[in-house]
Amino acid sequence: MTKTIDVEIYGQRYTVNGEADESYVRQLAEMVDKQMKQVAAGMRSATPAKLAVLAAFNMAHELMEAERKSRQGQADADRRVASLMESIDQQMPSMLPLPR
Repeated sequence: MTKTIDVEIYGQRYTVNGEADESYVRQLAEMVDKQMKQVAAGMRSATPAKLAVLAAFNMAHELMEAERKSRQGQADADRRVASLMESIDQQMPSMLPLPR
């Protein structure tokens, strides 16, 4: 069911229509608001549109870094599993009883 949720980002009110949970939508709006305020703090003056683009750029960077770390973590886990499997394979023949 589509809901209408009003949020405030950088002093502007926006209406968001969708099926997402209201608390989730508000959390997203808070993240964008916080990012815009952080960008604005480092600038003398900028339009809200420019701040929004720079905030989106920063958030995209954070997303790509998180994805890179996730891929690296998965690759590390895959290597560890392969190493453990190899170690198990090496030990298995010695653990089996010899045929008589």
